[in-house]
Amino acid sequence: MDVQIYQYDAVVVGAGLAGLAAARELTAAGKKTAVITKLHPLRSHSGAAQGGINAALGADDSIELHEFDTVKGSDYLADQDCVELMCSSAPETIRWAERMGAVFSRDEKGDIAIRPFGGQSKPRACYAKDRTGLTLLQTVYEQAHREGIEVFDEWYVADIIYKDGKVSGVAAYDIRTSKPAIFNAKVTMFATGGYGRAFKINSNAHANTGDALSIVSRKGLPLEDMEFVQFHPSGLGGSGILISEAARGEGGRLFNSKGERFMEKYAPNAMELASRDVVSRAITQEILDGNGVGANKDAVNIDLTHLDPNIILTKLPELRELAITFLGQDMLKEPIHIAATAHYSMGGIPVNINCQVRKNTTELVEGFYAAGECSCVSVHGANRLGANSVLEALFFGRHAGESIVKVIDDIELREATQEDASSMLEELNRVKTSNGTERVPVLREELQQSMTDNAGVFRTGKSLELQVSIIKKLLKRYTNIRIDDKSDVFNTELQEAIELQHMLEYSLFIVEGALAREESRGGHFRDDFPTRDDDKFLKHTYSYMDENYNIKHEYVDVVLGKFEVKERTY
Repeated sequence: MDVQIYQYDAVVVGAGLAGLAAARELTAAGKKTAVITKLHPLRSHSGAAQGGINAALGADDSIELHEFDTVKGSDYLADQDCVELMCSSAPETIRWAERMGAVFSRDEKGDIAIRPFGGQSKPRACYAKDRTGLTLLQTVYEQAHREGIEVFDEWYVADIIYKDGKVSGVAAYDIRTSKPAIFNAKVTMFATGGYGRAFKINSNAHANTGDALSIVSRKGLPLEDMEFVQFHPSGLGGSGILISEAARGEGGRLFNSKGERFMEKYAPNAMELASRDVVSRAITQEILDGNGVGANKDAVNIDLTHLDPNIILTKLPELRELAITFLGQDMLKEPIHIAATAHYSMGGIPVNINCQVRKNTTELVEGFYAAGECSCVSVHGANRLGANSVLEALFFGRHAGESIVKVIDDIELREATQEDASSMLEELNRVKTSNGTERVPVLREELQQSMTDNAGVFRTGKSLELQVSIIKKLLKRYTNIRIDDKSDVFNTELQEAIELQHMLEYSLFIVEGALAREESRGGHFRDDFPTRDDDKFLKHTYSYMDENYNIKHEYVDVVLGKFEVKERTY
């Protein structure tokens, strides 16, 4: 099959905040840039961010407090040099977005409005009602478009071109027609988002299948800290659709079936505004103790009925609509049902402070960058603070673009050949022609349910060992799949089959990393090792997978700084 080869200075895969911010900087600097995305940029999951973006703008706040809250929230696993860079750059990042046209909500004085979020010493989440991510995404997309980025939307990136420690582009196919192409470039950047779809109850878009992670790991490159998955405290009961932390930030209170405001037991000082991992475990523990609400007793109540209705109507209108639509509950009149939902991935593709991908613990990959949720620059460590993700995506996306501009002229373009698409074409052909007995939706359902059951909010050695064996069996069964659609036009069945193999592979990293980490830290909680073990595990996990799905781990020291490691309480 003839494979078209495009040539660019830079190729950015993913069109959320991180990808578009990088592409804007590159194009503004005169670099020919292609953005490849499997759905339209304005459908990117960045647009689902509701509550806010952190920056120390308040009169009684400071950059140092923002840094401290981030490091403490991370359970001291965040790299403090990267935290310092992000937090000190946050106010300027907000002004950058505002100058480009982002319209933030305002307080009575006319300043950008800020609201309190969990785990933070001071209110610092700047917001645009409860649709902050969408406001920023639209703004950055418009400005990147104005600079002249080229967008290939509804294209699926299936492979990177990686030889001798250098990446020189990607192999992709057009979802509309199945036409393959190579995007050859001096620099390639991944900004493909998170991988919450591995879990049954999750807050992620259907596109968040984590493809980039296993594409990278198949080349023998490491993934970092994959065991740290954040469960957001407030997903709508039963579906996991997100109810922003803004609901608690504006004064929402949590109650169990006995009418107890149960956070008094778990975080007596911070209450509902403790860090996300603490609140998620509290909610889940109440449900496990039989204190849940709803028909299946699988949720708790968040009550906002004591608030002035105008607060809900002006600051949380979208959240109210979601609860009415999916639960039939109106937060103006009654408490609504929530439970923990798989939300965010702290781990990902390891990168240095300038977003360049690491080949191993000491070397870097030439011409390869990553930013946003798919990457692990490790500003979140073992647990992310609410409203730091939008900041990370916007700041490190822009920072990656600026870093690439500085070096791109010194990178030689390694010419791609048709042969560089062969792995992708073999995979497409193998999936299309496979006529086995297994069905993709059945395997995906089994993966998601078992991940929620065995590698969720609470984990044990036994449950994780069981999950390793389940995933390995699913990988074996995957070789015997069948898809009925053999066509070339919008073959979503083919795409879902390819995405499933990626989900199975990176799920193994999550579970193996969690099994090896015999402690509890942040979002990773082991019932059989309920305390933090700084002597053994104040370290990042680097995991490598071979072609037989065997995973080995290396451990790397955390970059410490001015905040000393101590016990974390709220």
